Amino acid sequence: MNRLKGKSILLGITGSIAAYKACELIRLLRREGCEVDVVVTEAAKNFVGKTMLRALSGRPVHDSVWTDDPGTIGHIDLVTKADLILVAPATGNIIAKAANGIANDLLSDCLLARRQALMIAPAMNTFMWENPATQRNVHFLKENGVLFSGPVAGDQACGDNGKGRFKEPEQILEDVVHFFTPKLLTNKKVLITAGPTFEALDPVRGFTNSSSGKQGFAIAKQACLYGADVWLVAGPCHQKTPSGVHRINVTSAQEMLSSVEAICDDVDPDLFISVAAVCDWKPAQSFNQKIKKKSDTELQVEFVRNPDILATVAQRRKGPLCIGFAAETENVQQYAQDKLHKKKLSLVVANKADAIGSDYNEAWFVEATGTTALGKTTKEDLADKLIIKAVQLLTNQKD
Repeated sequence: MNRLKGKSILLGITGSIAAYKACELIRLLRREGCEVDVVVTEAAKNFVGKTMLRALSGRPVHDSVWTDDPGTIGHIDLVTKADLILVAPATGNIIAKAANGIANDLLSDCLLARRQALMIAPAMNTFMWENPATQRNVHFLKENGVLFSGPVAGDQACGDNGKGRFKEPEQILEDVVHFFTPKLLTNKKVLITAGPTFEALDPVRGFTNSSSGKQGFAIAKQACLYGADVWLVAGPCHQKTPSGVHRINVTSAQEMLSSVEAICDDVDPDLFISVAAVCDWKPAQSFNQKIKKKSDTELQVEFVRNPDILATVAQRRKGPLCIGFAAETENVQQYAQDKLHKKKLSLVVANKADAIGSDYNEAWFVEATGTTALGKTTKEDLADKLIIKAVQLLTNQKD
């Protein structure tokens, strides 16, 4: 998506065994469109080589404050061009230097000379992380605006298990993207439903659909990146919970409605985006025991309607701004228009039903004032466009 296009990051790598993961981090950062300058400490070079780092970054790798060019001051020039300084992995040593203003190598010189944001991704033994001195330094840095990505708990190379483990490069990348994303939804609360529902017929059988939850989870992720507090009510699916999102797992449509109403009562969201593919019908009767197959009879199932979650929220007095999705096999835009007016929504995202389970979506924004074609795009890109549109709708509502 080139989410970091035009950005410049100064990446500091220190002497942790997790230094090899910085190679993948460089690759991910560059794939998102940003320029990466690398500074390595002497200790870091015991774990990862300058040749590899130069090949991955496409730029010279810096390891000394001394330079043969009399017209440059290494640490000043590196810091001046960077939009963000990222130290990943960061040892307890570099954290202590940053907290106490110690500058005795190129990386610590850069940290002392910086005027832009600093993000630190720690990686160290759990006992080193929990040491009062480290915690004191971390607390001081956080109080002074330094951002931290991790650490997380887990198995460590030394055999210990606990907090201090380096965050995975993909997670650090998302923290970097979050930093650069304008916080257009700061102080806004967003409620999203995602995935299918499952309506049980007996303990082993039921009725559902093929929704993967990908679109709803992508929207939740983008809303969080834009600064919102996000609650995600998810039906049965296997998507990873985006960082910072409050996830509630449900199974049936009735459970989803109950969770949505409880969140509306407790949280009072500003925005509700109904993405879940809720089963419209459920068996009128469910059985406590497995229904046995009999050769001389046919099974007949009577269905009753499930509650309409989106309509229920849209009818709430002083409820949130409501956005719905309409996945159709035919007359996509017309059916979306019908849904918009019938449920009195602010926006309906119309899309073809074949997008279910896919990584791509062809969609239209359907409003009372007209329809906007978005074309075929990734679900992540559609999520970004939808959040930008939601910000506009919220602003217009306020005005």
